[in-house]
Amino acid sequence: MAQDRPFNDRFLRACRREPVDCTPVWFMRQAGRYLPEYRALRETADVLEVIRTPKLAVEATLQPLRRMEVDAAILFSDIMAPLAAAGVDVRIEPGVGPVVGSPIRTTSDVGRLARTCAGRLDVSHVLEAVNLLRSELSVPLIGFAGAPFTLASYLVEGGPSRDHARTKAFMHGEADAWPRMMDALGSMTVAYLRSQVEAGAQALQVFDSWAGSLDPEDYERHVLPAMRDVFAGLADLGVPLIHFGVGTGELLGCMREAGATVVGVDWRVPLDLAWDRIGHDVAIQGNLDPAACLGPWRSVEAKALGVLRRAGGRSGHVFNLGHGVLPSTPPETLGRLVDLVHRRTVRPPAGQPAGAGLDDGMTAAERH
Repeated sequence: MAQDRPFNDRFLRACRREPVDCTPVWFMRQAGRYLPEYRALRETADVLEVIRTPKLAVEATLQPLRRMEVDAAILFSDIMAPLAAAGVDVRIEPGVGPVVGSPIRTTSDVGRLARTCAGRLDVSHVLEAVNLLRSELSVPLIGFAGAPFTLASYLVEGGPSRDHARTKAFMHGEADAWPRMMDALGSMTVAYLRSQVEAGAQALQVFDSWAGSLDPEDYERHVLPAMRDVFAGLADLGVPLIHFGVGTGELLGCMREAGATVVGVDWRVPLDLAWDRIGHDVAIQGNLDPAACLGPWRSVEAKALGVLRRAGGRSGHVFNLGHGVLPSTPPETLGRLVDLVHRRTVRPPAGQPAGAGLDDGMTAAERH
């Protein structure tokens, strides 16, 4: 694949707020469950087996790129992969998500976790997949990891949670153990992400999926210090650093302070308002509602053009969904969406205003 096409650095340039010929597009969870070829692959192996088998991880990563002209690939993996590699008893249950065999309940549990995180992290399978992908790709490869708070949530709750009540109780009640756990998970995350870049990843995304369960005061006190340490520990790598969370509209200012070069936003806050909260000297990623992609094309198109209008043609916008691709999303819809964003954001010749054309009416071809 890489040998047949020139390298497309549109995504990297947008992350750095440099001029681009059109807005880059990629999708969180673009490699995975909505693709029939991925479901066929999963018939032979579970998620962790795919991750541990470089050739399968490479195949899963490349599948969406064979269908659509996205501007970046994201490594097929899971945020629990480094914990599993460190020896934590974790499994990925279909229809449920990560399940931890021995949840964190006490200060001594945190001590054991800290020792585990400080040990050697054998993720050679992940690094081999990254290395193989670099020889295949003509677009940048994004590596990723879970943020300390989100990893802690799974470890304390024992699995997915609606309210993260047990996690918050531990956070408020264990004044010494909580920061120790966050530090241990943060150090592991930095080491894991640095190894991905050393293997060839060209950008990194940190998923703090459940940070939106916190109010700004708790986030600033109990989470932000660890996130600052994570991004400070990656800053010298010189690659774009993306910070994403769900339901984080009230936390965007704090997230900007963590130090990422790109802040991802979900669909609950209009993109222009979110960018105002973050500051326009930082790039932004988002933020079409993933559920919009389940509707008719006319509706998908209207919602996508609304996101683009709010971006206003400014430098530093990466088009994405506001969370991962939903399992029932038609792959053809995502392909049309990529084409739409590219076509409707072609930058005008010198002398014309940025964003020209974004308010044009739909063409006949786009309506059908």
